[in-house]
Amino acid sequence: MAAILISEVNQVIPVSRMIDLAWDADPPARARGVVHNHVHRLRQLLAGQAEIVTRGQGYVLIADPWAVDANRFQNLVSGAREAEPRTAVAKLRQALGLWRGEVLADVPGDRVRRTLGVGLTQARVAALQELGERLLLLGRYGELITELTAWLAEHPLHEELTALLMRALQASGRQAEALDHFHRTRRHLKGQLGIDPGPALSETYLAVLGGKPALAPYFPDRRSAGPGPAVPYAPDRPPAPRPSVAQLPPRIPDFCGRAREIAALDQNLDRVPRPDCVVLAGGGGAGKTTLAVHWAHRLKAEFPDGQLFVDLRGFERPPMRPGTVLGMFLQALGVPDAKIPDAVTERSALYRSLLAGRRMLVVLDNAGTAEQVRPLLPATPGALAVVTSRRRLSGLMIRDGAALVTVGPLPADEALELLGTALGRQRIAAEGAAARELVERCDRLPLALRIAAARLMAHAGWSLADWTKKLADEGHRLCELSAADPDLSMEAGLYLSYRALSSGAARLFRLLGLVPGPDVEVHAAAALAGRDLERTRRHLAELCEAHLFEEQAGGHFARTELVRIYAAKLVASEETPADRELARQRLFAHAAWSRLWPG
Repeated sequence: MAAILISEVNQVIPVSRMIDLAWDADPPARARGVVHNHVHRLRQLLAGQAEIVTRGQGYVLIADPWAVDANRFQNLVSGAREAEPRTAVAKLRQALGLWRGEVLADVPGDRVRRTLGVGLTQARVAALQELGERLLLLGRYGELITELTAWLAEHPLHEELTALLMRALQASGRQAEALDHFHRTRRHLKGQLGIDPGPALSETYLAVLGGKPALAPYFPDRRSAGPGPAVPYAPDRPPAPRPSVAQLPPRIPDFCGRAREIAALDQNLDRVPRPDCVVLAGGGGAGKTTLAVHWAHRLKAEFPDGQLFVDLRGFERPPMRPGTVLGMFLQALGVPDAKIPDAVTERSALYRSLLAGRRMLVVLDNAGTAEQVRPLLPATPGALAVVTSRRRLSGLMIRDGAALVTVGPLPADEALELLGTALGRQRIAAEGAAARELVERCDRLPLALRIAAARLMAHAGWSLADWTKKLADEGHRLCELSAADPDLSMEAGLYLSYRALSSGAARLFRLLGLVPGPDVEVHAAAALAGRDLERTRRHLAELCEAHLFEEQAGGHFARTELVRIYAAKLVASEETPADRELARQRLFAHAAWSRLWPG
């Protein structure tokens, strides 16, 4: 009863509410009498310090509100928000110093603790966040790291505080530890709640991974905002509409290669009937967007009524919603805001009506699912949609008759041509063997090759052999193939594909990091995962759909070196040593069985 009265000092609390809070289940028949007896004893205990008086059908504890720690805490936190950083830190430390373990820990009754304690606990976390923002602003990273590490050891599911700790670690030059904390939190969230990290924590991870300053993320349920700059998470806020129907981004002036893919795209234009949609599908870093934009610029004369372009952000959180994209397209096509319908189906119908009879090119970049794309497809013979995705989007081929062009690693000669275009053909010719080894270390992927070329141009004294030697270290290869921008990072690209997998396919992908070779046979994969063959086939099919593996003849599945290295990194960070050892034992047992009874 004391906790109930103190929680609302100087306020009347009805006896009925005190009964409701004090008993989790049905109250006893003489509950009112029990309450009266407790209040009588409390009056005796508090004599001379505070007074409990009867008011109507309830009681009120009359006392100095600042004698209650919870009120002092709230007052100090409020004062900190208006203070300069150093004073704010002092006030927040004083406020947090009032806490001694969990709120109402010694009070019997779960309902009392749950009802009265949740708000205080949330306020405590918000105060800790605010203290962290101020310490970051003052550059006092060590203090913040110590406090957050201790807190998160007991409360490992706090995404907000994990993001704050990652920012402090990154600011103090401890990037690897920041990434380790992300993976640790991800394991806790998956294991205890069955969920993935939210958008803000994931964006913090990508920023740290790319070496960019991780700004203060916005969490939708955050009670107080820190003083640092914020990156708003606003899924319903559409990007600014483009002013015309000539929306293609500029193409890369030194584009080279992709002769096979361009020929396949051109052939689709000559087909009768011609498909209304072409999907360019491939893994991260394969250059799908670059190819789509290059090809679209070549075709502008064939689509004189204009070109629409949008990045659907299909593998980011949140992805672009079809209704938002349709609103942008309708504005670009001249529809006033007041005339744009609210419903997605009505927007799609109006969009297709406006395209009817017009020869327009629509580039839908970075699509996540067929459902995200389908409302945006034109329905007129004169228009063409070009879709890029990390997935094959098989539903578009089956249901909508889309054509598929797979964009994989470059052929060796085209990869060398790209490297020579960036670094100079004479340099490539002078170090031919090192250049050939370099393109293989980059999996012949355009993004990896361009990052490697940029790093070499920034270090004029390095030879191709020097750079190839750096990339030979598998433990650092993905880190070396990263630029300051997180969008220009091979590891960040692989992470986006990985986090879009189902939990079963993601687990299989990680465990396959224990296999040293470039491919795996389906029975070996099933043994490694400890799953039945049919489920393993489904998970491998999902990995192939995401272009993380490629199915070969005879039940084998191949992957690139960078994918293998990333999987090995994940299995080391996200699987326990015991689980890794069990998986190895299952694989070794399968291998021994296969040798004894081949076929």
